[in-house]
Formats: sequence, structure tokens, C-alpha cells
Amino acid sequence: MGTARPSYRDALLDAAAEQFVEHGYRGVRMQDVAAAVGVSRQTVYNEFGDKWGLAQAVVLRDNDRYLDGIDRILTEHADLYSAVEAAVRFTLEMSADDPIKKMVLTGAGGGELLPLLTTRAEPVLFTASARLVEHALAQWPEMERAALTEVADAAVRLTMSHLVLPSEPPARVAGFVARMVTRYLGTVTGTPSHDSQDTQAGATA
Repeated sequence: MGTARPSYRDALLDAAAEQFVEHGYRGVRMQDVAAAVGVSRQTVYNEFGDKWGLAQAVVLRDNDRYLDGIDRILTEHADLYSAVEAAVRFTLEMSADDPIKKMVLTGAGGGELLPLLTTRAEPVLFTASARLVEHALAQWPEMERAALTEVADAAVRLTMSHLVLPSEPPARVAGFVARMVTRYLGTVTGTPSHDSQDTQAGATA
């Protein structure tokens, strides 16, 4: 049997996401995912390779949905500082209630999926960085691509590290990442939010 038709892919990912959240990685069987959609187990293997490939596809699609939200947020801000601050805060706050992120980060049913956001997170990091760079260049074409690519990668990695191991409130992290990005690019044109101002005042008190 050939690769699953495109109409099946989202249905398979929906079924897999639900089962990963409910049963954890160890409790999911390819046969059960196939049965939920009404296709053969071989069809699932043909589409995703193995259970790890299926899990990776679920996480990548979840990440794409976050990036869609970030794209929307970036367009709502005229200056880079405010845009980055809002995007990082959105990511951290929304992730706290995302069942896929919770399942990966808490190791529900086993910790096998945590590498998708840590040691084997390159597909997620690359996709996020690339999309952010293209969006930023479209919105602020005067930016230098090379510098933006460097700092976008650093910002994504830093944000991801706070997803995996939170150490500060989302607002404080968002302000720090926004300052890092704008200072690196030399484009500090926005005004920090009240949360960020309070954070900076506390740091200098």
C-alpha cells in the first residue's frame, strides 16, 4: 500500500495526539492509531516510518500551530521589541495549558518524548527560527538577514529552555528575550511593558 493520502494525515495526527496524551508514548500502538482512522497499520508506518516518527510529526504540527499564533501576534505590533515580547509571552503562557507540551515535558507514560524539545529538537528549532526570520524580514525589511537569523535562533533556544525548565515568570523571560533581540540588532524602538519595567527596576534596586 502506498503512502497515506493527504486527507488521512491530519486524521492520523489527531488520533495519535489524543492517544499520546491519554496513554503516553509507551501506551500507544500504531495499530490503535490506524484503527481510529480506519486505515491499515502499514499505512501509518508508510506515512510516518515508526512510532517515533509519528510522535515527532505530532509535536511538529503542534509547534506549527504555535507559530501561526506568533505570526498573528507579530503583525499586531509595529516595533520589534513589543512584537518579540508578546510572542515569547504567548509561547510560554499557552504552553502551560497545551496537552501535547505537557505530555512531552512531564514524561507522561515515560520520558521518551522529552528529547523532541531538548537533545533532538533540531526540527522544531529550525522550523521555528526559519518562520520567524521570514516573517520579521517581511514586516521589517530593513533588517540584516544574517544577524536576524543568528539572534532568532538564540531567542528560540532560550524560550525553549524556559519551556523545559521554567525559572522565571513568563513576563520576565519575555522582556529579557526582547531586550536581547533588539539590542543585538540595534533596533530598540519600543517601550518595555509595565511588567518588564518592573523587572528592570527590581534588578537595579
